[in-house]
Amino acid sequence: MSAAVDAFLDMMAAERGASVNTLAAYRRDLEGAEELAGDLAAASRDAVAMLTNRWADLAPATVARKSSALRQFFGFAQDEGWRKDDPSGALPRPAARRPLPKFLSHQDIEKLFDRAELEADSGRPAAIRQLALLELLYGSGLRATELVSLPLAAVPRDAPLLTVMGKGGQARMVPVSDRAGQALQRWLAVRNSPSRYLFPSRAKYLTRIRLYQILKELALRAGLDPDGISPHVLRHAFATHLLEGGADLRVLQTLLGHADIATTQIYTHVDAARLVALVNSRHPLAQDGTSD
Repeated sequence: MSAAVDAFLDMMAAERGASVNTLAAYRRDLEGAEELAGDLAAASRDAVAMLTNRWADLAPATVARKSSALRQFFGFAQDEGWRKDDPSGALPRPAARRPLPKFLSHQDIEKLFDRAELEADSGRPAAIRQLALLELLYGSGLRATELVSLPLAAVPRDAPLLTVMGKGGQARMVPVSDRAGQALQRWLAVRNSPSRYLFPSRAKYLTRIRLYQILKELALRAGLDPDGISPHVLRHAFATHLLEGGADLRVLQTLLGHADIATTQIYTHVDAARLVALVNSRHPLAQDGTSD
């Protein structure tokens, strides 16, 4: 990888607070572009335009992500004086349609929790930890990384709120339900570790991969398809079910830690479905079956 890309990633980390996962994604996309077009700090517009054909078989969302990474890099290269031109106009601009999020039904959530609570009643620390993890994923809408890296100090003492460090190093306060609070207290009672993390492991804290495994194994035991369960699916279920219950979109944006309300608006598909159902069930013409 070129020194210019290294410098760009350093800037993203230092000035924009990009997360480790975001930096890794940028690195992959920029390295891949350099393999095809050469040193991006000196690549010609024709070499950049060639990427359009090389990316022809990729999904529109993937092409959009790669193009975004390159546009940001070229803007940085101009600011640094490495390039006088901006070849990003040669990059494709696919109309990537954001897919609706996957989420669990209320019935599936009940099955998952019924199984987790039954296993926690055994008194095994691993099962009690599993219930605490599940409660915080669905009850507070945390991202996987936010959850596993929670410090012990984040656990509320008086106020039922967690202090969560989100993307870009942005802190936010997240409510903890009574159920989740009780599950946390059960976990703290059996947690036997001097670690400063709420969910410790031999390395440092529970890994995201292990969290995925725990959920998929639980889903299997609960009679659910494990392919449909992940930390992100539970986060989507949290958001969807809150909106379904009448939560305000701006409040949901704050709870989820979205920097842009446009990201949260993906959940308005729930409102749309509810409005259609309301018209179909309550409109006078729907009730008497007549129409003009």
